[in-house]
Amino acid sequence: MESELIKIVDENGTELGVATREEIHRLGHWHETFHCWFVTRENQVDYIHLQLRSEDKKDYPNLLDITAAGHLLAEETVEDGLREVKEEVGLELALSELIHLGVISYEVEREDLIDRERTHTYLFLHEGPINNYELQKEEVAGIVKIEFQEFSELWAGTREKVCIEGFGETKEGEFFQITDSVGKEAFVPHEEDFYQEIIKKISFHLERTKQ
Repeated sequence: MESELIKIVDENGTELGVATREEIHRLGHWHETFHCWFVTRENQVDYIHLQLRSEDKKDYPNLLDITAAGHLLAEETVEDGLREVKEEVGLELALSELIHLGVISYEVEREDLIDRERTHTYLFLHEGPINNYELQKEEVAGIVKIEFQEFSELWAGTREKVCIEGFGETKEGEFFQITDSVGKEAFVPHEEDFYQEIIKKISFHLERTKQ
């Protein structure tokens, strides 16, 4: 995976060349990713669905993250990013089924990684139950849902914990229930501004569906 070839871009998305994933993150090149956030509405209550990253992941194992996401490889278009949805959660979707939330740029810098991403960000209004996902066990250990209002309040700083409910799958293929109350430490540490921007964009579209 570290040897995969990824396009280097500038902050405006202009292509500058190609590098391996390892070089991209070591040298801090801007690159492009695909993010898809799933939301369902149950009994007039909106829930956001998040993946639980596998314990085997190099970065952020065992933390809650975007429903499905990944890097766009050097030869891929934005539409090719849909393979991440198919691979990680087993749903085959068309780009026309998604709501485009825009391209969001963010930067994270750690001792071992400099991550500068232009994320092609989408929303999927999912109508299926939470247990209809087929997980890519090497990448995803489970799926949970959170009331979207609680999720919003967590990242606005007005709530300390949210209730999560869903399922996990062991490497042996055994399923188990997930029910817990967690704080921000349970989530991949994207910048709080990033979460707040995503919530604002999703909220706008959810309000439109209620009109």
